[in-house]
Order: sequence, then structure tokens, then C-alpha cells
Amino acid sequence: MALKNWQKIKLVKLVELLRQESDEQHPLTTVQICDYMTKCDIPCDRRVVSRDVDILNELGIEVLEKWVGKKKGYYVADRSFSTPELKILIDAVQAASFITEKKSVELIDKLANLGGTHSAEIIKGNMVCFNTRKHSNEHIYYNVGALEDAMQRKKKVIFLYFDIDINREKAYRREGHHYVVEPVALVYNEDNYYLVAYSERHDNTANYRVDRMECVEVIDEDISEKALDLRDEVAQYTEQAFKMYGGPMQTIVLEFDSKLIGVVYDRFGEKVTMMPSGENRVVATVGVQISPTFWSWLFQFGKQMRVISPEVVVKEQRERIEELMG
Repeated sequence: MALKNWQKIKLVKLVELLRQESDEQHPLTTVQICDYMTKCDIPCDRRVVSRDVDILNELGIEVLEKWVGKKKGYYVADRSFSTPELKILIDAVQAASFITEKKSVELIDKLANLGGTHSAEIIKGNMVCFNTRKHSNEHIYYNVGALEDAMQRKKKVIFLYFDIDINREKAYRREGHHYVVEPVALVYNEDNYYLVAYSERHDNTANYRVDRMECVEVIDEDISEKALDLRDEVAQYTEQAFKMYGGPMQTIVLEFDSKLIGVVYDRFGEKVTMMPSGENRVVATVGVQISPTFWSWLFQFGKQMRVISPEVVVKEQRERIEELMG
């Protein structure tokens, strides 16, 4: 199908117009299409709009017809994302603490417009701003870009790492000295974005919040084989490290009130095998990293949950309870 350059441009503009401004409830008439083309300084005749639509359909871009009064209208129904899909993505952006207020607004606008102007109006009109804990590091996109680049190239990264002090100022760790690590994966967990990294020097892994990183740069040094191997195990690692991180891995048996079944599934996944253990009591065998994070999670349930095996963990449980009572 040989098309003149101006006709190719007109077809591109027609696709853009239909995807952005039309849907089944808002078909565009030939008059509206020609008016738009005229504003773009593109020749357009109402008599050939239907032919242009036929060409788009031949090219695989489905354009449907619908009568608007006594006039024929055209619209695109099939989009990359449906309105519910875009709503879910937008809610995820709102919930993500690591994306700043400014970046959230920009990203939400882009996502909403993927569904076309009318869909965008509906989505943004029904938005509820429910996250007031947004972080302030505007370099988050740059950090993610640099880290992704390093992982693709299998290179190390260097960066500064900071906390926020009582005055809401940056307090740099290591007295402002750089961290040099081998990036393994980027992980989203509980509203934050983390870099899982390996240190060959310490032969250990660590997690760094991406919004607490600064001056991220790729170093022209290859990562080790150990770091590469960890990439294949990252799903299992994140399951352990982010749910109960910071301590030795243990297989334990939990006994808990039956009304906490959902809580245990939420924490350890729905593949956990459970068995009844008396009236309204259940036991489950799970893998955790024994750490302050684990004990904090466990103790929030009081007498409704306890570790019953192995003895070494049961003993630590008693010691921590005595410490809290002391």
C-alpha cells in the first residue's frame, strides 16, 4: 500500500486523535476530524475520512463506527489499558511512598491519559488521595535508572546513603563516605523500593532504600559470580529478607488462634500448610529469619500466637518476654 508522505502524516494524526479523544460514548464525526486536521495544517476532505478509516483497519488498527444523530462517528475501543487497569496502576503510584508528590502527579497524569481524554477525566475525578507519607527525594527516577543500567551491564555502583534526623535533615551514614556494592535486584516492598546488593568484601547481602540513596553512579567494575548467582535466587531471598529480615534463617512451628489464619497466610503466603491443634488453635511450619522484626511481628498478637518449636527459638522467646516484663 503506497502512501504519500502527507497522507502518512494524516493517518498518524488520525490515530492519535481517535486514541486520545474518542471512545464508544464519545465517537468523533467527520466534521470534528476535519476540523482537527485543519488546525494541524493537514488537508482533509470529509468525503475521504471513511477511506482513511478503512486504511487504518487494513493496517490492523481497529476503528469502529457509530451513528451520532444523523452523522457517522468513529472511535477506537481497543486500548493498551482498560480504565480499571489504569485505576489500579494509579492507586499503586499513590500508595508508593518512595515516589514523591511531584513525581506522583506527573506519573498519574501520564497513566490516566493512556486511556484517552474522557477516561482520564473519569479516573482523575474519582481519585482519592490516601497517602500522606510521601518521601522527598526527587532523584528517585535517576537512582532507579542508574541501578537498572548497572544491573544490565553487570557493573558495581557507588552511592551515598542517608537517614532523616529529628530536624528532617539528611544524616549520611559512614560519615558521608561512599558505599560500593554489587546490585542484585530492585524490590518493591511495603510502600518502599529497595536495592538488594551483595558485598564481596563482607560476603554478605544488604538492602538499601532507593529513596535514601544519593549520587548513584555506575562503576566500570564487573560484579562477582556470587552476585550473579544471587540473581537467580532473588525471589527466595526477598521472601525471607523482607518478611522477617536481619537474622539467621530458621524453620519454626507457630501455634496460633484460628482467627489469625488469614494473618499468617498474608505474612508467609498461601502455600503454608496448617493443621488444627486443639479447639480454635492451629499450627503451621514456616521459615523465618529470627530477628527483632520477627519478634515485633509475633508479640503484637500477645497470647494468640507463640513459637512451639524448635527449643532454641522457644528459649529465646521466653527470654525476650522476660526482658519486656522486666
